[in-house]
Amino acid sequence: MDEPPVTLARADTAHGEVALRRRGDVLELVVDGVFAMDTVDTSTEVVLATEALGRHPAPRRVLVGGLGLGFTTRAVLDDPRVAHVDVAELAGPLVAWARQGLAPELAGLEGPRCALHVADVAAVLAGRAGPPGPWDLVLLDVDNGPDFLVHAGNAALYRSPALATARAALAVGGLLVVWSSHRAPGLLAALRTVAEPGDVVDEVVLTVHREGRDLDYALYSFARAPLPGGG
Repeated sequence: MDEPPVTLARADTAHGEVALRRRGDVLELVVDGVFAMDTVDTSTEVVLATEALGRHPAPRRVLVGGLGLGFTTRAVLDDPRVAHVDVAELAGPLVAWARQGLAPELAGLEGPRCALHVADVAAVLAGRAGPPGPWDLVLLDVDNGPDFLVHAGNAALYRSPALATARAALAVGGLLVVWSSHRAPGLLAALRTVAEPGDVVDEVVLTVHREGRDLDYALYSFARAPLPGGG
């Protein structure tokens, strides 16, 4: 795509600038000068949702960390078993643009089954902000992964203390799934350190063909053990 982007909106936040750009038919999200995502291929955002939903028998309450361009949340809402989705997004302007319908890709998410919250997902998981848990599913897509951060402050989210907090925010039998733009053995190891008897930690590698290259993305999951007897 050689044509220059057209900026739809730009705003400064305490965590840096956030901008929405249109390049032809493609919508781009840029955060603090770092490319975050676009609509060239949204399959991994959708797979984050569908992989998690397919592994839970009753995902009634879901927390999505990171609004992005809305594709993960929309895929969650497509599942009729989901009663309510909370979306925690650090960038207030992005939430405002979604509510305004600034771009069709972001429009129409909020409603009876979905609430957008301007909040740090780490604070939400810890019970310091936003809606209260527990959740059946927690989906995290707030960075390009633990080694390619959009916000340097998010590094702690991928370490054992924060992952233990995320485990505590899961309902019994709940599932945490973290998206990464690369294989992240450190994250896999950190998940294993917080696992308790009966918990299951897993890595799924996704190969995506994009702009002439094969890229390996990854999903890291943590399933909290159900009650004995399946209750």
